[in-house]
Amino acid sequence: MSEWLLTCGVLPAAWRYGDGMPSDPHTSPNNFNDRLGLTITEVSGDQVVGHLVLTPELHQPFGIVHGGVYCSVIETVASYGAASWFGDKGNVVGVSNHTNFIRAVREGTLTVRSTPVHRGRTQQLWKVDITDEAGRLIANGEVRLANIPSTAALGQARSN
Repeated sequence: MSEWLLTCGVLPAAWRYGDGMPSDPHTSPNNFNDRLGLTITEVSGDQVVGHLVLTPELHQPFGIVHGGVYCSVIETVASYGAASWFGDKGNVVGVSNHTNFIRAVREGTLTVRSTPVHRGRTQQLWKVDITDEAGRLIANGEVRLANIPSTAALGQARSN
């Protein structure tokens, strides 16, 4: 897998991670993962590992990392693992994200590791831990994802 795909969080089309995900770096110059400072270094159906570089842009008004950053990172890495495992059977979409904020931090590089708790026919549950350079737990969470045949109809207006 190319380094660009890992850095920007673009998964190969064969993984079916969402319809219409760009496969060319020129179509996604300002990817959400780039803005977060998230680099994914390992992706499989058994584990996802990444690193998050903290910058002041990720701080809330009191100077610590905003909790929404952790929620976003947790959902991202869980989704990568779930999509990798589900493969060409369809798509995965997050339906629940429960994130715990354990320790406040301001700077550094955090490690993000996600592993499956349950992988079933219709849903998956992934656990995610975020640790600092000293191995201390900063945040953790669980993401429940639905396994669906296609995301094509999601977000479309329905007529009554």
